[in-house]
Amino acid sequence: MKVLLVNGSSNSNGCTYTALSEIAKTLNDNLIETEIFQLGAEPLRDCTGCKACRNMDHQCIIDDKVNIFTQKAKNADGFVFGSPVYYAHTSGRLLSFMDRVFYSSGDYFRYKPAAAIVSARRAGTTAALEPIMKHFTINQMPVVSSNYWNMVHGNTPDEVKQDLEGMQIMRTLGLNMAWLLNCIETGKNSGIKYPQPEDKIYTNFIR
Repeated sequence: MKVLLVNGSSNSNGCTYTALSEIAKTLNDNLIETEIFQLGAEPLRDCTGCKACRNMDHQCIIDDKVNIFTQKAKNADGFVFGSPVYYAHTSGRLLSFMDRVFYSSGDYFRYKPAAAIVSARRAGTTAALEPIMKHFTINQMPVVSSNYWNMVHGNTPDEVKQDLEGMQIMRTLGLNMAWLLNCIETGKNSGIKYPQPEDKIYTNFIR
């Protein structure tokens, strides 16, 4: 089993990476393979809703890290998306990335466990968690929690490591992710199938 962890910060080895690494270590200790996917500092375009991906086998027409990630996601079993907190909200880079990933390739994520984590110097953390998790709940993904909201605090990686509660939250998240993945795998091996969805009904409020 494998979990992909996305670093939504332009700083590849900063505070968000430090938190993700703690989760990855816990998963590895529980025999779950991991990969930290770095968004990096290059620009990422927003989704324009062009729908070209509908005819491109789950590929976005903008050929960048989104398409690299979705090919990895196809065979992954779980996900963690991490972001720094900017002005009390999620990194715009990560949200642009996630909008395009989920719009073009939602089928690759359905029923797979996912978690959101954020890193902040001080505040804005719960507000930043919410938009990340909305991508999960619209796509029928089990949301993995911890023993507190999934956040760490610090202005540098060393300060994050000194946030002992935050580091414990990351480890607990890793343990919960490993447990849920094993439960799902056991269910599959016992013949339990995924739910059979109804055809989607689309409505609006115009009468």
